[in-house]
Amino acid sequence: MKRLLLILAIMLAVSIALTACAAPAAPETAAEGTAGEAAAAPAEAPTEGSTLRVALSTFPNSLDMPIAAERNASNAAWQLYNSLVWVDDDGAVVPALAESWEVSEDGSEITMKLREDVTFHNGEPFSADSVIFSWERGMRPDMQWSDRWAMVTDIEKVDDYMIVLKTEEPNPLLLRIIAENWAMVPPQYIEEVGEDGFAAHPVGTGPFEFVEWNKGDRIVMKAYSDYWEEGYPKVDNLIFRPIPESSTRVAAIKTGEIDIVGRLSAEEAAQLKGVDGVEVISYPVDRVYYIAFNNLTTGVDMPTEDPKVRQAMNYAVDVDAIIDALFAGNGRPSTGYVTPANWGYDTEIQPFGYDPDKARELLAEAGYPDGFEIDFACPSGAYTNFEQVCEAIVGYLGDVGITANLELMESGQYWDLEAKKELPPLFGDSWSETSGEAYPRLTGALGGWDASFSAWSDPEIDRLLGEIGKEMDDDARAGLYVELQRYMQENPPFIYLYEPVTFEAKSTRVKDYRPRPAENYYLKYTYIEE
Repeated sequence: MKRLLLILAIMLAVSIALTACAAPAAPETAAEGTAGEAAAAPAEAPTEGSTLRVALSTFPNSLDMPIAAERNASNAAWQLYNSLVWVDDDGAVVPALAESWEVSEDGSEITMKLREDVTFHNGEPFSADSVIFSWERGMRPDMQWSDRWAMVTDIEKVDDYMIVLKTEEPNPLLLRIIAENWAMVPPQYIEEVGEDGFAAHPVGTGPFEFVEWNKGDRIVMKAYSDYWEEGYPKVDNLIFRPIPESSTRVAAIKTGEIDIVGRLSAEEAAQLKGVDGVEVISYPVDRVYYIAFNNLTTGVDMPTEDPKVRQAMNYAVDVDAIIDALFAGNGRPSTGYVTPANWGYDTEIQPFGYDPDKARELLAEAGYPDGFEIDFACPSGAYTNFEQVCEAIVGYLGDVGITANLELMESGQYWDLEAKKELPPLFGDSWSETSGEAYPRLTGALGGWDASFSAWSDPEIDRLLGEIGKEMDDDARAGLYVELQRYMQENPPFIYLYEPVTFEAKSTRVKDYRPRPAENYYLKYTYIEE
């Protein structure tokens, strides 16, 4: 009953908000509207002293890419760095700090020619030594994304501007993973200032250089005058403002205090339609929301180790009602951890659906006819309406006899505990992917002890991921993804929730803003038109 009252109350609130906004037309999509300007060249150069101000929906834990915990942190951090290669707006892998490369016949070596005209923000030259240092540092056990660096087993320095990346086996996604994760850092600078000094004042080769970070208020960057890509960036100053409360982000763009805001709810987007000087953007997100089961630490010997219990908990949650109530229908129930945007998505797989009777039946078969009690955690302020989602899930689980003790935590503390594998047996989170395939997301969340944010280990999942990770034939790899998705229906490591449509807003003064399906963006193109 509490769950029903919660959902009905939220639905009423959403209905009132949307009615008050006079039911505006659907916001433009990234393909049609402002975000779709990606192919167009800027109309004019920015004015002198131009400043772009971007709101973040949570407080970044770090601007150091190997430990940047989530999308807000990495979005801010990437403006400071480059990788060896880059994935462009069309999804192609293109040169960045490596101007060319060749892959060996057996796929286990990539020879790269590095750019010779690049300097870090402190004036230190970029070279093969920078790559080797960054790689060795990125693989350290204290780096949360060390698995993304450890895919390369050795780097041979041929000369100052030629390297050979070596892997144990062919890896069809290696260049894309490098593009997303391998931010190059300066060896001499880090050796001089130490890790704490680098955390306080990070240095890269990117279009913007760090100025200051006033914790809790703003991150300030400025255009790097010696940036190697001629003509970029297009603004002189870049400011990130962490604003966790979405209503405050809405107010900030209405008043002109902020130029770009993200992760708005459908009703907040509706409120901004027709506001002078504001444009609303929406697009489907390659992001899966889920409730994770932990069988590595806190979930050991819990009822959730039984696949029937995990199936029951999926059947217990009415995902369609959550999407309708909390997101005004803007989203789709997830069928697993591979989205329709990903290679190898199984078009025949179906969501679990809402079936509380089936859930009770499975619980009884597993030996828990009266349910059980379990601790549950979710991050606060990180994702649109996610606290309410978790509260609704508590109600749904309660309806089938499962008492979930929910704790909402500040997001920075939450991700720190997640990386240490210290969250409760049940916890909520979300994972986006930028590569076009689900493999990095799958290995990141299901990689057992080898992946920082994983809380699950399953030998069959390990086997299938191992085969996917080395299968160079696209069709064969797609078949393995399908096999994995079907296994993960019978043996779900998550309560599968939803894949949303996201809403953002920007000032009409902002031109050539290019958000991508994983809610990531690169701001070197973006400029202010006065």
